[in-house]
Amino acid sequence: MFLSELNPRQKARVASLSCDDNICRRLLDIGLTSGANVECVGKSPCGDPKAYLIRGAVIAIRKDDAKKVRINGVN
Repeated sequence: MFLSELNPRQKARVASLSCDDNICRRLLDIGLTSGANVECVGKSPCGDPKAYLIRGAVIAIRKDDAKKVRINGVN
């Protein structure tokens, strides 16, 4: 499952990233490292981007970028 598939109020844990150097660096910089907890806290009216709570900060991530983050343990 990928981060882009989380719905508001769902939580998961980051399993891995699958991306090129530039976007991977950005995702790592905002705290999306293996084992990090993430929660979808909302989405824009059009559905893209979604807002995620990552390590205490709310970050908006586009669907194309969120598809590069593999997650597990959805609840």
